[in-house]
Amino acid sequence: MSTKPVMGTSAAGRRHRSWPEALKREIVAASLAPGSSVSVVARQYDVNANQVFSWRKRYREDPPAPSDSSASQLMPVVITAEQDDIAAQPSTVAEKIAIDVAGKYRVCVGSGFDRQALRRVLDVLERR
Repeated sequence: MSTKPVMGTSAAGRRHRSWPEALKREIVAASLAPGSSVSVVARQYDVNANQVFSWRKRYREDPPAPSDSSASQLMPVVITAEQDDIAAQPSTVAEKIAIDVAGKYRVCVGSGFDRQALRRVLDVLERR
């Protein structure tokens, strides 16, 4: 019986990469986006599709660990207006601009936007 590796593979020749937790979650989020394909996302990040499925299962069962307070987090928001408040406010023309990002996303911004928040959103969308 031969002990030579078959087709040039060996246990020592296999590469093992470790992925940062934040990047794993980013890849999982990209794979869960509406209309996305796990295999396409996996190719974009140069990772095996089976690995992405494994991470999706893990993060579905294991919610993200609490992070430090300096990291941004998404929070659910519900906006309601009292009927009296709507009538009491003077009518103003809302100025808006639309920003196309990487030919795939459009972000509409009103006049009262937070510059830092917009920069973070644009940075995330540009990386996708």
